Amino acid sequence: MTSTFEREVLVRFGHCDPAGIVFFPRYYELLNAFVEDWFYDGLGIDYATLIGARRVGLPTVQLQTSFERISRIGDRLMQRLWIERVGRSSLTLRVSFDGADGTRVSFGQVLVCTSLDTHQSQPFPDDVRAALVRAVQQQQSFEQ
Repeated sequence: MTSTFEREVLVRFGHCDPAGIVFFPRYYELLNAFVEDWFYDGLGIDYATLIGARRVGLPTVQLQTSFERISRIGDRLMQRLWIERVGRSSLTLRVSFDGADGTRVSFGQVLVCTSLDTHQSQPFPDDVRAALVRAVQQQQSFEQ
């Protein structure tokens, strides 16, 4: 399956614990930054404006993680994102961080669109929904 969005990330000293491997909470920070970058660079949605001026939240409500191999300082990981489902107000993603020897960690993530004023779920704004639909169509065209 072809990913909707991908980029390479370098494992840095600050990502690692005293054993010299990525400290597992750092993977979640890397995941969050990757999803933000996907909004900016993959969907063309200004994430800061979405959260700030537009007051649209995208909290993670479910996160499944599978740690498969360790990563060390200096490793280069290819981060890949697939859209599994777009609902009225929720989005299910599959994300993997892959090294030369295979997948290091993978995630199943559900985000929910909320109002940052009421903290209640709401439908995706029209421009966000349109960008998500385009991304799904692009993903499907690569799979054919």
